[in-house]
Amino acid sequence: MKRPRLLITRPLPARVHERAGVLFDLTIRKDAGATQGADLSAALAEYDAILPSLGDAFSREVFAAAAEPRCRILANFGAGISHIDLAAAASAGIAVTNTPGAVTGPTADLAMLLLLMSARRAGEGERLVRSGDWQGWYPVQLLGHDVSGSTIGIVGMGRIGQEVARRAAAGFGMRVLFHNRSPKTVPGVEATQVPLDELLKRADFVVLTVPGGSETRHLIDERAFALMRPETHLINVSRGEVVDEAALVRALGDRRIAGAALDVYEFEPAVPAALRERDDVVLLPHLGSATRAAREAMGMTALDNLEAFFRGEVPQDRVA
Repeated sequence: MKRPRLLITRPLPARVHERAGVLFDLTIRKDAGATQGADLSAALAEYDAILPSLGDAFSREVFAAAAEPRCRILANFGAGISHIDLAAAASAGIAVTNTPGAVTGPTADLAMLLLLMSARRAGEGERLVRSGDWQGWYPVQLLGHDVSGSTIGIVGMGRIGQEVARRAAAGFGMRVLFHNRSPKTVPGVEATQVPLDELLKRADFVVLTVPGGSETRHLIDERAFALMRPETHLINVSRGEVVDEAALVRALGDRRIAGAALDVYEFEPAVPAALRERDDVVLLPHLGSATRAAREAMGMTALDNLEAFFRGEVPQDRVA
C-alpha cells in the first residue's frame, strides 16, 4: 500500500522524524523559519498531509492559491491554531488537528518563571552582574515584589490557566482570581471567577493564558492598562496579539504598571526596541513548551492524529 506523502515544515526532534519516516513518504523542510505563503500553497498541492507549526500562516489566500489541493489534513505542531484559517480549510475539505495536552505543564512552568523573574527583577539583576558593574550587596538594591501571599489574576482558565493556578496556590500560597468566558471551577484550588475589569484592578500579577485569534486580539489594551495598579506585573504566555504592544510601551513608560514578562510578541519575531531597552521587562524567545520531552510529545501527538486520520478514524485532537 502506498504511503501518504507528508511534509514536516520545520525540523522536529529526531524521534519524531524516525517515526514519521516509518509511517509516511516523508519530506522534512530544513529551514527553521516560517514557511512562506507561496510555498504553503505549493505544499497543499503536492502532499497528502502537512505537519506545520506556529508562523506557517495558512490564510484564506494560501488555500485559494491551491485550487485543487491534494492535502487532506494539517496536523499542527502546537496547541494554538490562530495561524490557520479554519473556515478556509473546511471549505477546501482539509481537516485540522492540534496538540493541546503536551504543552500544558511546560507552559505553566514558564508562566511562573516569568512571574518570578518580573517580581524579583531577576533579568535586571542578571544583566547587572554580567556587565561587570555590580559593586556588591546593599540594602535597597533591586527591591522587588513579594510573590507569596500576593494575588494572581489568570485570564483564560483552560488547561494552561488551571495548571498556573495550581502552581500559584500550592507553591506560593497566592490568592487566585480568574476570568473566563464560561463558568469554570479549578479542582483542588480555591479560585474566584470575576469579570475581567475586576481582575485587572485587583491582581498583583496578571497572567494571560487565552487562545489567540480575532476574539482575543488586543484584549489587553489602553483601557485595560488604565485599570491596573502601578504595582501590577503583566505576564503573557498566550499569543502576542492578545496585548496591544504600543499600549504596553506607553503603560510602562508612564509607570502605570510595575513591569512585564513576555514569551510571545505581537509581530513575532520582531520585538520593539522600546521593549528591548527597558529594564522592567523580561523577554524570552517563545520558550513556552521548549522542553525536549514536551516537543517530542507534541510531535508524537501530531503523528497520532495523522495515523488516526489515514485509518479513517476521527483524530482525537481534531479542531476543524
